[in-house]
Amino acid sequence: MGTVPMDDGDGGDTVTDLDPTDEALSALPQVGEREVETTLRPRRLADFVGQPRVREQLELVLASARKRGVPPDHVLLSGPPGLGKTSLAMIIAAELDAAIRITSGPALERAGDLAAMLSNLVEGDVLFIDEIHRIARPAEELLYLAMEDFRVDVVVGKGPGATSIPLEIAPFTLVGATTRSGALTGPLRDRFGFTGHMEFYAPDELEQVVRRSAAILGIEVHPDGAAEVARRSRGTPRIANRLLRRVRDYAEVRADGVVTLDVTRAALEVYDVDELGLDRLDRAVLGALVRSFNGGPVGVSTLAVAVGEEPATVEEVCEPYLVRAGMLARTPRGRVATVAAWEHLGMRPPAGSAVDFGVVELGRFDQSEPTLFD
Repeated sequence: MGTVPMDDGDGGDTVTDLDPTDEALSALPQVGEREVETTLRPRRLADFVGQPRVREQLELVLASARKRGVPPDHVLLSGPPGLGKTSLAMIIAAELDAAIRITSGPALERAGDLAAMLSNLVEGDVLFIDEIHRIARPAEELLYLAMEDFRVDVVVGKGPGATSIPLEIAPFTLVGATTRSGALTGPLRDRFGFTGHMEFYAPDELEQVVRRSAAILGIEVHPDGAAEVARRSRGTPRIANRLLRRVRDYAEVRADGVVTLDVTRAALEVYDVDELGLDRLDRAVLGALVRSFNGGPVGVSTLAVAVGEEPATVEEVCEPYLVRAGMLARTPRGRVATVAAWEHLGMRPPAGSAVDFGVVELGRFDQSEPTLFD
């Protein structure tokens, strides 16, 4: 475990070096649309909105490490996309006054890619691996030894004459981010000293995010306009920032440039975002489930064909929010529309549909047929 052949390549094009103290990120007039998301990231833990529990725990970990003068334990951040895992990784580096090197799990296909990266780290550096659950198995096994003993084993030669040479690496802090913590192997998960789970944001927290982003971007936004953007952002700061920019576009072109409640509603109607934050694809899924399949149950593959999308898109993009909003239920027999889904589409569930008083009633199914739980 943890050995690297010498001819595995350097993987130099998979890494991004960032200096978290770079003042260039605050040069707003020169920032283009692609750089806006980076500009809106908070720079310090005190500026990070939401996730109070994770912030408090992480603050203790970092403060203790600074007091002892050693790199902090390795950090694992898990949770749905868009909640600030990458921002927290950059904040960790900034709080430690350290450089950060960024890569992703899919980019680390070979152990040599990771070995070259680790050998170039300076003591105290932060290595951020996004989507760490998708890292290749050889690289993951190399990471075990690097995380625990700060060394990697390099194999020189091939066959019976091969020799393993240990290579010391500088003490570093690994920050891993994952949207699927259950996909991590047990040995990798256990090597993280701190695990923080990111939760969806409350509307008042998202309103703070919107107001902060509006101030950075120079957007004049009324309180009711900020609240409306936050309410339709599905509990996700990334979506809130994206909707704010689209509302800004509408306000600049079709209004006086001020984001008010009426301007926000008109803009989001143009961009097919309804009052609950559902977009075109979300409504297409609910519409197919209700109109084509009488509310279900129906399998995700069949539902995906009905809306012209891949099953993975429906399952990973649409379903999490629809389930959380109480409009879709996953049952042993398939996906089922709830009363809330019927009402949101302006329809009433017919007799015999798989809902009862707003809750899916599994007892209405034919219990003589086997289910996944039998």
